Amino acid sequence: MSGEEWKNAARADRYLAMADGFPRRLEGESVLLEHLPRDVRRVLDLGTGDGRLLALLQADRPEMLGVGLDFSEVMLAAAGERFAGDDRVELVPHDLGDPLPGLGRFDAVVSSMAIHHLEDERKRTLLAEVFGLLEPGGVFANFEHVASPTRRLHLAFFAAINEPIENEDPSDRCLDVETQLSWLRELGFDDVDCYWKWLEMALLIGVKPV
Repeated sequence: MSGEEWKNAARADRYLAMADGFPRRLEGESVLLEHLPRDVRRVLDLGTGDGRLLALLQADRPEMLGVGLDFSEVMLAAAGERFAGDDRVELVPHDLGDPLPGLGRFDAVVSSMAIHHLEDERKRTLLAEVFGLLEPGGVFANFEHVASPTRRLHLAFFAAINEPIENEDPSDRCLDVETQLSWLRELGFDDVDCYWKWLEMALLIGVKPV
């Protein structure tokens, strides 16, 4: 996986410090929460970071069991602190650039701002692996940083988040929404759509047929 800087403590800490205040993030995440059934039992979080998304899901799903994958020791340490003493969550060191480990089946697979760091070929093979991990009727929900269709809109996104374009993450490999939705459909997902979008932030969802 590209993005070795995410193993750097200063880089990871800077991201974590701004994560909660990222414009419109809570709005997009709330839509994700609405589209994951309340009775999901096992949820896999790809690129879990400090466990933010799993914690949001657990808030009204107390019986949910979560598995969080991340390749950054710094992020996993932060997630470990968040879930200290909580045996409902398992944290697994893993680089998403490599095939997913054998973790069993899941009722839902989620991700937040992680998959866009992968090269496009790996993005697609990862989606195929996700399809294989899901139970029939299982939901894949990817809250993602996507590509703008024009340079002007790309610059507008950075202006909107109050971030100089010079600070653009060199590990970003953002892809347009349409291509990602077409991949999900080709892999066999149903109900595929962009369920929410604001500039370069989008929520892409697909459901594995029953």
